Amino acid sequence: MKATTTWTQGISSVITDNRGHETIVDLPEAKGGQDLGPTAFELCLMSYSGCVNTIFNIVSKKMRFEFTALEVDAIGHQKDGAATFTDVEVELRVESEASDEKIESCLQKTLKMCPVGVLFHQAGVNTTYKIMRLQNA
Repeated sequence: MKATTTWTQGISSVITDNRGHETIVDLPEAKGGQDLGPTAFELCLMSYSGCVNTIFNIVSKKMRFEFTALEVDAIGHQKDGAATFTDVEVELRVESEASDEKIESCLQKTLKMCPVGVLFHQAGVNTTYKIMRLQNA
């Protein structure tokens, strides 16, 4: 696995995963950027949210339950002026006929397998989780 970042203009850069996917990172205008994309720090939190969503999807299939909607918020906090995240709240919202126990079990398995979450944990970031049910449309 490899990521390559190429400066483009101002403070913005393009990051590629060398599989043909790319994203722009920049700073908000208030910090001297042009706000062309998320900051690299925001991208870390976005990656955590995306990883939980992806792994939950994989684990739910193995557990043989379906969902019709899935949303994951990751909310990062920096206490006492810390340079990085000190706490992250993960809120999983799911629409499913599965029992609360099955969804909870799936989330717990997801959290053990999510590589981005493991990185956050190893870095000492305190992470809390909440499951909410989405209403059937």
